[in-house]
Amino acid sequence: MIRLATVNDIPAVMQVIHDVVPIMRSAGNFQWDDTYPNAQVFEDDIKAGQLWVVEADGQIAGVTAITTEQYPEYAQVGLDTSEEAIVTHRLAVSPHFRGRGFAADLLYQAEVVAIDRGIGILRIDTNSHNYATQQLFPKLGYCLKGEITLEFRPGLSFVCFEKRLD
Repeated sequence: MIRLATVNDIPAVMQVIHDVVPIMRSAGNFQWDDTYPNAQVFEDDIKAGQLWVVEADGQIAGVTAITTEQYPEYAQVGLDTSEEAIVTHRLAVSPHFRGRGFAADLLYQAEVVAIDRGIGILRIDTNSHNYATQQLFPKLGYCLKGEITLEFRPGLSFVCFEKRLD
């Protein structure tokens, strides 16, 4: 079941993040750490009505923020950030639930949100060392747009993808 998150979900969401970060880091992906994403970020997402969770077996199995927040650096790969787009951020699935398609389910929820809002563009970025998501996104119809750097994450590079709902 996919639903909007509530503040009561924050401890379970943070547990997903705490379970995921060491796996990311061991794979050379330093996109997240002990300070980001944090409970305040998720609380802000909840207040904005943009944090979604997937539940399985009575637990929070995954999380994502489905927003319209685009980084200006997307222009580095030719994306027009003046175009309204649904942008998926902070996508994570607990290692206890991997292989069950929950990341894809959350990305399909982004499409539902886009269609509901009449927005025909979906965008997402991921750390250049996050090879699993780089393989997943094209399977769901996302096209690779290129690699960017983000001012607020110095020393890291990110790969951008876009999907147009035509």
